[in-house]
Parts: sequence; structure tokens; C-alpha cells
Amino acid sequence: METLQETINVIDLGYIDYLSAYKLQQEAVNRVIETGQQSIFLCEHPPVITLGRLAKEENFIISREQIKADNVEIHSIDRGGDITLHSPGQLVAYPILKLTNYGKDLHLYLMNLEKVLIDLLAEFDILASRFPGRTGVWFSGKKIASIGIGVRKWISFHGIGLNVSTDLNLFSYIKPCGLNVRMTSIADIKKMQIDMGQIKSEFLRKFTDVFNVRLTAGE
Repeated sequence: METLQETINVIDLGYIDYLSAYKLQQEAVNRVIETGQQSIFLCEHPPVITLGRLAKEENFIISREQIKADNVEIHSIDRGGDITLHSPGQLVAYPILKLTNYGKDLHLYLMNLEKVLIDLLAEFDILASRFPGRTGVWFSGKKIASIGIGVRKWISFHGIGLNVSTDLNLFSYIKPCGLNVRMTSIADIKKMQIDMGQIKSEFLRKFTDVFNVRLTAGE
């Protein structure tokens, strides 16, 4: 007998400030608790630096005051990991999933998110990979995608940031994920303009394959 697929609502938030998207995530977590309805939010954020639970002050390369003067927000948040940056041209995806339906295994969940991104990048002839002991996705020694999650009652929130056509100079404010690492993007690798709509479509297609779910358009 074929196993029924989980149904997940896809909600494209477009260009949205970080705290507004975070509030929607929290509402979606409560919705999973109350009704079981899962969601994926897709969006882009204005420039913002977020500090996970493991973030260290020394991972700022320039002062917070100078960063804020450049109109970059800074927020401490309830996800794992260290310091990261979101900005226009980066695909941000927040899966709000009931992880008890997907093995109840945080390591497996993170690996599946990495696989979604690796498979997506392969569609653009970018042979990305994991880096042993470090969460995220890498290409030729540079980091192209960051992953940081939060979990409440085995429901996931936060998620991934994939550099599509991101201004890589913004990463000079910080040590991304607390590492001395250079960042890259799809546009940087391919030396061409990249359509964000196409990236979103490929992300959803690969997510469907890896997690074996059915996606529907949400509101």
C-alpha cells in the first residue's frame, strides 16, 4: 500500500523584512501544533545580520554601530549556529515541518536540506557538496548556502539561505558562521544574471523529491 504523502503549503512572501517573516514563522509553528498544517515560506530580506545561539561577538569584523549605520539590521534569534547574513538576491526558505513525520532526527533533517540545495545547484552545472563537520553547502572551497534551524515541540522553523545573486561584499561585515571563509553565489560562479523565480521553482521541485511531499499553493 502506498504511503500517503504529507501536504505542505507553499507561501511566497516576496521581499519582506526579517522580523515580519519571523512572526509569520511563529504563527505557522502554532498552526502545526493546532491543526497539523505544514508550510514553507520563500522570501528575500533587506540586509540583516542574525545571531544564532552559538554566535560570538568576535565574529563581527566591524562594529555593530558601523553596520547599523550602513542600514543593516542586527537581530539575535532562536536558531542554532553562529552569525549569518541575509540580503536581496538570496533565496531564503523557512520550512515549518512536523519533524516527527520525517524521522524525528535533526541530523537527518539538516542533511536533507543540504541535499535539496546540492541537487538544485546541479541543475545549473554547479557541483556543490557538503563540508565534513560543518553545516551548509560549498563549492570549490567557498560557501554558497547557509543552514540554521530552530525546533519547538519537534516542529522546525528558520531554514536556509542560498546565495543566488547576493552582494557578496556585505559578508565582509562578519565571519560567516564564525568561519574564515569566502562566500560565493550562483551568479558569481556562472557569471550571468539568474532568475530568482527559476531558483524558487527548482528549490520546490527538489524539496518535493527529497522529502517525498506534496506541495500546494498557500495564502
